[in-house]
Amino acid sequence: MKSITIHGLDEGLDKSIRDKARERGLSINKTLKELLGKALGLNNPQIHDRRDEFLDLYGVWSAEDAAEFKKNSETCDQIDPGDWQ
Repeated sequence: MKSITIHGLDEGLDKSIRDKARERGLSINKTLKELLGKALGLNNPQIHDRRDEFLDLYGVWSAEDAAEFKKNSETCDQIDPGDWQ
């Protein structure tokens, strides 16, 4: 894979790139590759957000579900000193 060095970035551009990387939780390198790919109209499958493809595999508990789980797992919070002898 090729590497490119960019010289003479002004502080505003540098800050914008770093802020965008921080917002997205990506490295500066990955952020720059994404920005360049978009600017050039290229698809970049390495930075494809696939979370939506897995929505059917996870969810959020309702307050009732959480309360039921907490009630049914209360015994897990109890420590029996005899188990540690």
